[in-house]
Amino acid sequence: MEHADLDGLIDRVSGMLPVDELQLQRLKKRRLALKDRIARLEQASEPDEPA
Repeated sequence: MEHADLDGLIDRVSGMLPVDELQLQRLKKRRLALKDRIARLEQASEPDEPA
């Protein structure tokens, strides 16, 4: 949910004139960190070997 919220916020910020590049860059970095965290959690929840 947080990832989707960040996507929406990034869309809104990028649509504003003038574009606040620093804020946009920080939001994208935060979204990427969250995506990486989700991937690590998914990987940790998968079994090591198939049954």
